Amino acid sequence: MVVLATLVTLINQVSGTPYIAGGDSPAGTDCSGLASWVANAATDRPIYGNRFNTGNEEAALLARGFQYGTAPNALVIGWNGGHTAVTLPDGTSVSSGERGGVHIGGPGAYQAGFTHHMFLPMPPEGDVGLPPPPAAPPPPPDVGLPPPPDAPPPPPDAPPPPDAPPPPPAVLVDAPAPAPPDAPPPPPPPPAPGAAMPGDPAIANP
Repeated sequence: MVVLATLVTLINQVSGTPYIAGGDSPAGTDCSGLASWVANAATDRPIYGNRFNTGNEEAALLARGFQYGTAPNALVIGWNGGHTAVTLPDGTSVSSGERGGVHIGGPGAYQAGFTHHMFLPMPPEGDVGLPPPPAAPPPPPDVGLPPPPDAPPPPPDAPPPPDAPPPPPAVLVDAPAPAPPDAPPPPPPPPAPGAAMPGDPAIANP
């Protein structure tokens, strides 16, 4: 959709154009011809060669996307059976025929004698042509942070995280500790009950 600056440029270019009934060129136009030019420019149509008049203005504006009534910050066109005028979204009024030719100023679309009004919504001037804001970067990974309290426990076969400390050595229960390398040999086991001791006088030694 055309922005307000484009419509203001058009109005400044055609301001002072002579009044010619049925005209549709820079040489001259009438009130409905001027309204046609503005409506065409606002809807990306060729400005000249596609004009309407007050008799078919309603159907022509509907075909260009206009809505019934008036609205702030919108392009508003008002008319009756014999005259029509325009008010731009910034409040600038323009008409043809009220003072001879195309004239900026006056009541525009809000004249007391107008029985019909239609408007075309237009985006605010500052919202046109701006690229969308860049997407936010993804958050960094939670490396080294403990899991939240409500996080489910990892499955038993899940690999440990890369920054986890090594597990402690396995402890063998009821296993004798290995002897240090410089320890003396252990004493011999005691004899079984009833076994003769070496050198017992009750037993002849060979």
